[in-house]
Amino acid sequence: MSSTIVQITNLFYSSLAELGRFHAIEATDLPEAYQALLAHHDHMTVTVEAWHNSMVDVHVLAEHRDGDSYARKIVLALQRDHHVVQFGIMRIDLKGLPEVVRLEIESQALPLGRIMIRHHLMREVELVQLFRVAPGSELRTHLRLEEDAHIYGRTARILVAGKPAVELLEIVKA
Repeated sequence: MSSTIVQITNLFYSSLAELGRFHAIEATDLPEAYQALLAHHDHMTVTVEAWHNSMVDVHVLAEHRDGDSYARKIVLALQRDHHVVQFGIMRIDLKGLPEVVRLEIESQALPLGRIMIRHHLMREVELVQLFRVAPGSELRTHLRLEEDAHIYGRTARILVAGKPAVELLEIVKA
């Protein structure tokens, strides 16, 4: 299991198993819809909005602060019908980000991708690992999944001006 996923989830869960059972897979193992949603080097905000043909709103479920490190557990919901289409956890290194970007991130009003794009930050999204997930009860509740459902996700990293700035766990619903 990738150390990135454990480090990110440990901010909000005592073990990864609380969130679900994660199995690393290759892009070719993803169903076609999830290949389009996850197997890329783009911001998930843009990808999810294009896939669902709707802007999304961010809802922060919990946050964790430690100096210049800011983490949050979120869901993204479609603006048109409030249907939740993504669960995520992100850890952001705020140092090195412009003050206006830091303030917008901490305001919790907009998805991270939209903030970074709006401020024209020189950024690169790196796909780290893809996963098939047997979701735990919290994840099933947020994404409105059946008990025996499986879902897919990824870990990614965002570099700003060539330096690691954000670590992400993103689990989507097609």
